[in-house]
Amino acid sequence: QVQLVESGGGLVQAGGSLRLSCSASGRTFNRYIMGWFRQAPGKEREFVAALRWGGTSTFYAHSMKGRFTISRDNGKNTVYLQMDRLKPEDTAIYYCAARQGEMAYAPSLWNDYWGQGTQVTVSS
Repeated sequence: QVQLVESGGGLVQAGGSLRLSCSASGRTFNRYIMGWFRQAPGKEREFVAALRWGGTSTFYAHSMKGRFTISRDNGKNTVYLQMDRLKPEDTAIYYCAARQGEMAYAPSLWNDYWGQGTQVTVSS
């Protein structure tokens, strides 16, 4: 059974940092792109960052580039999202997802696997 399990969310003050983890299990993800998305209350889910599990390419939403860093640990089968200089507008549920094939920014094109999400709240 394939599972993506997010952790690391919580409450942080503006300007602080959090590191989210996505533990992947149940299959090999070498041919997958692993991504982070977020959804704030009353808003649509949006792309945050992604990487190719079997390569070196990384992708970022314009507004997160420079503050967020995506990385992976092959040995632990885990993808991370380091979030620095957090802002109140970063408050959302953050989801991990996996997509086989080419990179896509639209959440609707990520049809393979999703995690259950982890809440990030940034206070002002």
